[in-house]
Amino acid sequence: MPHDLSLRDDPPPLHAPSFPDGPVWVSMRPRRRPRRRRILSALLLLPVALALLGAPTATAPVQGDELTDVRAALNKQKKEVADQQKAVAELNALQVGLANDIANTRRQLAGINADLSVVRAKISRMSDRIDAVKVKYQGLVDELAKLDRQLLFLESRADVKREELRERRALLAQRIRDAYDTDRTSMLESLLSGQTFADMLTQVGYYLDVGEQDKLLAQQVVQDEETLQALQQTVEVTRGETNDMRQATALQKRELNARMADLRAARAQLRRLEKETQKNLAIQKSMYAKVMANRKNAKKALAAAAAAQKKLARKIADIVAQESQRGNIPSQYNGSLQWPMSGSVTQDFGCTGFSWEPPLGSCAHFHQGIDIVAPSGTPVHASGDGVVAYIGWNYADGADPAWIVIIAHADNLQTWYAHLQAKYPVKKGQHVSAGQIIGYEGNTGHSTGAHLHWAVMFNGNFVNPRLFL
Repeated sequence: MPHDLSLRDDPPPLHAPSFPDGPVWVSMRPRRRPRRRRILSALLLLPVALALLGAPTATAPVQGDELTDVRAALNKQKKEVADQQKAVAELNALQVGLANDIANTRRQLAGINADLSVVRAKISRMSDRIDAVKVKYQGLVDELAKLDRQLLFLESRADVKREELRERRALLAQRIRDAYDTDRTSMLESLLSGQTFADMLTQVGYYLDVGEQDKLLAQQVVQDEETLQALQQTVEVTRGETNDMRQATALQKRELNARMADLRAARAQLRRLEKETQKNLAIQKSMYAKVMANRKNAKKALAAAAAAQKKLARKIADIVAQESQRGNIPSQYNGSLQWPMSGSVTQDFGCTGFSWEPPLGSCAHFHQGIDIVAPSGTPVHASGDGVVAYIGWNYADGADPAWIVIIAHADNLQTWYAHLQAKYPVKKGQHVSAGQIIGYEGNTGHSTGAHLHWAVMFNGNFVNPRLFL
């Protein structure tokens, strides 16, 4: 008696096998066709495997517009890094040069009787250079902001590409699972299940296209991975450059602040010296006004002073010639001179508007030395090695002579130190060394206040002492 088929879940097989003992029904599930199914699965998975095995490597990159753009961006970023490093080096050079100039100016103002007009011009030029440094520094700030924006953009782009890669990987995995599931249903059964011939053609088209689609998807996944890797590399380069640029910018800011502070200090020191110089000059003018109340007498005094100075110069020339013949004075001076005293320069060498100076050349009034003002009694030092040619009162001044020391450094080079206190730290004919104390600042002679008149005579003429410093 045949079994009741109404209670079975599976349909009967197309053919029931015959057995010697009569018909026996077996499991109604269709028997597998292992060889055929494996072939079908292999055919479906083969494109995927080929795509993965044939995936591009670092030496054989996948061609794609996006990947090309990312690599171009990376190369551009590397070039920008080199340009930025060059810009930082240029700014460093500007900062160092500016720092040296400011330091030199401050040393001049602090320890040397600076030509205030020259220092004022230097400070003006340094202000312009600081403006140039500010422009360069602002360029670093702008570049840093650009790098920050670029880094944010690259990171967001990498996040998007990472999400795209995740989705494509998931889709490819689903495709592989679908290909595996086809192993459970034969291609023939799937085709015969179609209701119409059009359905059957659609099924056939799907099985023919699915391999090529999976291959393209696998290629896209590999290309996305390489693009993401290039993006991540660009992000790392940009992040590193941003950190370096931030540190360099902070350092340049500190250096710039220091230079600006130094320049402000130099300006303040210059203003203080100019104020002090004006004060001392005002005192000299006041004293001169009292001494030279009568214009006629002033003219006579100037003429007498000029004649007396020439007379003294001739006397000193004779003394130097005698000492030179004895071998006490060298024929030439090797080296440079140094300032005899620190203080404020109230009068420089050259044409002046001060009426108490005698005329010379085209100048109605000419100052033939440099006047230096410091606290009364300040030590005065020899400007260079030499022999004391003369020390004592300058009687050529008339009834009110000044105490003066004259040092011969060579046959044709002398330094004069006038208006000193009448003290005797050295004596005539004594060899002195540069920096040795030869006297003390005073107010002797026709002086308008305690100061040192320092002059240099070269080849018989008074010349600018600054040329020998």
